[in-house]
Amino acid sequence: MPFVRITIVREVIADDPSAKKAAIGSKVTAAIAEATGLPEREISVVFDEVDARNWYVGSTDVETLRSHNRQGST
Repeated sequence: MPFVRITIVREVIADDPSAKKAAIGSKVTAAIAEATGLPEREISVVFDEVDARNWYVGSTDVETLRSHNRQGST
């Protein structure tokens, strides 16, 4: 029974978390089912949401990185 844990920046799905998690979960489940031949009912997906300020890429948090990207694109 495959178990998939998806850690995602909360702000990425903030505008419609239920629908976005359902879409991601459905696609991940379908891909695993196709690759393994297992029925989808045997595949579990769990989401861990992390605030952008608590997720770091190198020594910089994602909130800061996104802020810099928005400033650079204006």
